[in-house]
Amino acid sequence: MARYRDSVCRLCRRENIKLFLKGDRCYSDRCSFDRRGYPPGQHGAKKAKYSDYGVQLREKQKVKRIYGLSEDQFHHVFERANRQKGVTGTNLLVLLERRLDNVVYRLGFVNSRTQGRQFVRHCHFLINGKKVNIPSYIVNIGDVIEVHEQSKTNQFITDALNTVVRRGFPQWLSIEKENYKGHVKALPVREDITMPIQEQLIVELYSK
Repeated sequence: MARYRDSVCRLCRRENIKLFLKGDRCYSDRCSFDRRGYPPGQHGAKKAKYSDYGVQLREKQKVKRIYGLSEDQFHHVFERANRQKGVTGTNLLVLLERRLDNVVYRLGFVNSRTQGRQFVRHCHFLINGKKVNIPSYIVNIGDVIEVHEQSKTNQFITDALNTVVRRGFPQWLSIEKENYKGHVKALPVREDITMPIQEQLIVELYSK
């Protein structure tokens, strides 16, 4: 699978929105988007004009980059959302929120979804007492996500828990910081996703 190896700050500038891809740095004065809030490249400072297709494509790219998925992974999630009952766009965002790499980020165990994906693969977390190393694992109501006993002294996890208050905490999750444990109280709803996302544009793009 192809991996993006360039500066992730360029992605924020490309999408003209802060995607919070570098954890705590995104809240500091070192954030590249705050210093250069225009697209990268020779002509980045010029105002771009997009067609309807271009607007839809940029929205899909933005959401794909927020959650750190490849094109194939994102399309697979969309197809699953499209098969479910209800509004396809909302189903898509809910499935993305329920991914384990996103949940450990939302709980504050890691500073970014990229770090969450790495830590999940390295078995730093347990689901209902069992090791899970699949970042795309979909959590359900009642699931208990906890840090592995041997990982509770990990400095990255400790630092992340101390700074989670900066980005807020979703109502569909709860956390016991002293026990390094989180609970899925309910499934996320559209109102829980506060990033400025127009999911209907993604549905229109894939419907062409």
